[in-house]
Amino acid sequence: MNIITLTLNPALDKSAKINGLVPEQKLRCHSIINQPGGGGVNISRLLKRLQINTVCMVILGGDTGTFFEELLIKEEVKPTKIVVKTPTRENFSVVDTQTGLQYRFGMPSNEIFQLEMDVIKNTLLQTVKKDDILVLSGSLPESMPTDFYAQLIKLISNVGAKIILDTSGKPLAEAIKEKVFLIKPNQKELAQLAGKDFLTNPEQEAFALQLVNSKQAEYVVVSLGARGAFMASKDGVIFQTTPSVKVNSTIGAGDSMVAGLIYALQNNLSPKEVLKWGVACGVATTMSEGTNLASVVNINRALKLIK
Repeated sequence: MNIITLTLNPALDKSAKINGLVPEQKLRCHSIINQPGGGGVNISRLLKRLQINTVCMVILGGDTGTFFEELLIKEEVKPTKIVVKTPTRENFSVVDTQTGLQYRFGMPSNEIFQLEMDVIKNTLLQTVKKDDILVLSGSLPESMPTDFYAQLIKLISNVGAKIILDTSGKPLAEAIKEKVFLIKPNQKELAQLAGKDFLTNPEQEAFALQLVNSKQAEYVVVSLGARGAFMASKDGVIFQTTPSVKVNSTIGAGDSMVAGLIYALQNNLSPKEVLKWGVACGVATTMSEGTNLASVVNINRALKLIK
């Protein structure tokens, strides 16, 4: 059984620090870090730290894509690369050391052509086998149809793989028209799925259970931010609070949560422990600076702090 992550909208994540954000002045950046980013990529990277190997499928292009691949290999994550024409994009985050505030700049998506989309589908068909876990994580490039995740799920629906989906907006709404194993929306994304701007706590739980009962997902894990998370399944709803830690950055926290859930599922842990591991990995990443993901040390710290 393999864990396969697919990242359709990767980005080379650059982070830096400055000593004061001032307009119209040349700002001297320091503490520069370059890291490979994107939903599935981050999940593969964190699972590798937890000594679980994955098939990390990612679309890459240009010199940025080559550098991206080199960074992954340095972390002992060998990507299954799907080469595209447009260079892999870059994102940038900067922390003002005087205020501690973080500023995040996201660049536009790559243009993906129909022939490249066909290659993605064929590669997936050749890779995913019965009982594998396929993780579809992250946003879609703007040039892709919003139902592309749904197309992929339908394509491999007869293979017998478990599909974990972590995306938002229209791609999420389209994708869950097909049956999946687990979805991980946050509160805002769950409300959007319900066609509302906001859901009360009871409404959140009821709608998550509705998704389970209608067999759109076997598990619905909802991130509640600083309040933790809950998981809905055929056995009902369970909650997990978040320990109090110093938050240095939220980049990659959601991806890390998914990695924690997968780690626990791989080890056949109870639903309560699955949720605990998800929250612990998400929290551990917020303890890291910039675009850094959780260290094993911080994951263990978070696990001990969780009640």
